[in-house]
Amino acid sequence: MANTDGETITPSESEAEGIGGYRVCASAEEAVERLCELYDASTRLAERVIETAMWAEYADVRYPRLVIDVHSWRPIDRAQPFGYVDAAGRYCATVSRPRVMGRYFAEMIDRLVSNYPCTIHVGYSREQIPPEYIDGLDRSEKLQQALQLGVRLPRPSLDFVDDGIIDAKWDVFHQQGNDERPLFHFSPQRFDIAIKRIEHYTGIPIEGVQNFILFTNYAMHTREFVAYAVHELAREGSRYTELWLPDGTRVSREEAAHISLEQLNLESHYQMPRYDLIAPNDDGLTMVNIGVGPSNAKTATDCLAVLRPEMWVMIGHCAGLDGRMRIGDLILGNAYERRDHILDDRIPLSTPIPAVPEVQRALEHAVRDIYGKDKNMMRTGTVLSTDDRNWEWHTPTTLWEMFRGSTAVAVDMESSALATNGYRYRIPYGTLLSVSDLPLHAVPKLPSGAQAFYSSSKEAHVMCAVRAVESLAQDKSRLRTRKLRRTIGEVPFR
Repeated sequence: MANTDGETITPSESEAEGIGGYRVCASAEEAVERLCELYDASTRLAERVIETAMWAEYADVRYPRLVIDVHSWRPIDRAQPFGYVDAAGRYCATVSRPRVMGRYFAEMIDRLVSNYPCTIHVGYSREQIPPEYIDGLDRSEKLQQALQLGVRLPRPSLDFVDDGIIDAKWDVFHQQGNDERPLFHFSPQRFDIAIKRIEHYTGIPIEGVQNFILFTNYAMHTREFVAYAVHELAREGSRYTELWLPDGTRVSREEAAHISLEQLNLESHYQMPRYDLIAPNDDGLTMVNIGVGPSNAKTATDCLAVLRPEMWVMIGHCAGLDGRMRIGDLILGNAYERRDHILDDRIPLSTPIPAVPEVQRALEHAVRDIYGKDKNMMRTGTVLSTDDRNWEWHTPTTLWEMFRGSTAVAVDMESSALATNGYRYRIPYGTLLSVSDLPLHAVPKLPSGAQAFYSSSKEAHVMCAVRAVESLAQDKSRLRTRKLRRTIGEVPFR
C-alpha cells in the first residue's frame, strides 16, 4: 500500500490509523482531503509502475473508500432533502476522482454527520484502478507495450459498471452477509467510464462542466449561448470567470472585452459539442448540443449524472398539436407522454414523471420577463416524445388512433428521455420547447419556413432558459427538493 507521498507502508502501520487500515476523520473537509491524498498516491504509484515496469507493485494502485458509521437513528428536520438515513448502520462508497467531486462530497458528508452521531473513516478499498482510467496513462506507449506483452494489469470491466444503486436493485441494498449500505450513487468504474465518455463525446476536460446544464440539438442555440457568454464575461461585475469552447479555447474576462464572436471557432468534430461558462464553485452554465433523438439524450444524461449537477433543462423545438398555436409559441412541459421506448426497462410507464415546480416557475417567470405582455404565446402542457422522427407520416385514421386518448400539446424526441433520466438520477429537470411546425394543421416543417422561424426565435428562446437557470443558480436551495427522493432504496447523498 502507498501513503500520500507515494512511499510504501506496511499493513500494520496502516491498521494503526483506524479500523481495517482506515483513518478516522474529524470533519467532512478532512475526509475529502484524505480521499484526495489516497487517490493521488495511487495515481503516482501507477505512473511509477508503468515507467519502471515493476508490475507487482500495481496491486497497490487502488481506489479510496469512504465509510460512515451512523451510530444511532433519530428523527431530523422533516424538510431535509438529503443527508438522512432510514436506519443506523454502516454506509460506504468507493470513489474515483475525488478532487472533481470535492465540494459535493464535503457538503454531503457534512449534512449527514450534522444529522446523526457518526464516525467517518477513509482508507483504501480492495478495488484496483485500471490504468486506462488514470489521466496521462490512458495514452501511454509503455502501457500499450506492456498490454501487448501480456502483462497482467487490472482492465476496465463492465462487471463493475452498472446502475444497481440508482435503480435500487435488491441485491445492492441487501447483500447477504454484508451489513454495508451504499452512500453514493455510483461505483468508481461507473464514474470513470462516464467521465471518459463525456470527454470523448464533447472533446474537452470534464473539469469545466458546471452545475447548471442546458441541452439543445441546434448549433444556432450554442452560438447564441456563446454570444451571451462573451458579453456577460466582459460585463463589469459579472460572476463568470471564463468560457471553455469545444476546440479547447478558453476565453478569459480580459479577452472577452476585446473579442468578437466571429473570431471564435465554434465548430467541433466531436459528437456533442460542449460550452462551459465558468463561475466559482462550478455554479455557472454548461450547454451541450446532444444532437437528435432519445438515445443521444439518454447517453448524455447517463454520463453527466455522475457529476451530480443541480439541474438540467432542454431547449428544443417541437411540433404543435393544437390548431390555435402559432409558429414560435413556447411549450413549458408539465407532463411527459413516453413513446420513445428508451427507458421503459428502467422506469415503468406506469410511473408518472412529475414536473419540478421550482424549475417550472423559474422558466415561466423568465418567459414573461422576455416576452412581456404576450402571455398567450406560452402554455404549459404534456409533451409527447417519440423515437420516430417521421411520426406524422401516417394516415388520418392512424393519427386519430394515436392521439384520441392524449392531451399532449407538443411532440418532440428528447424531452421525455431527459425528464425521465432526471427523475431516475434525482436531478431536477425542465423542458422549454418552441413550436416549429403544426403538421396536423397543414403547416409541416419545410426548409424555407423553418429557417425563417429559427432566425426570429433563437435568441429569445435561449435567453428564456438562461435567465431561468441563472435565477435558480443564485439560490440553489430552491432546487434541493424532496420530490425526487425515493420512498425505499435511497442513499444519503443528493
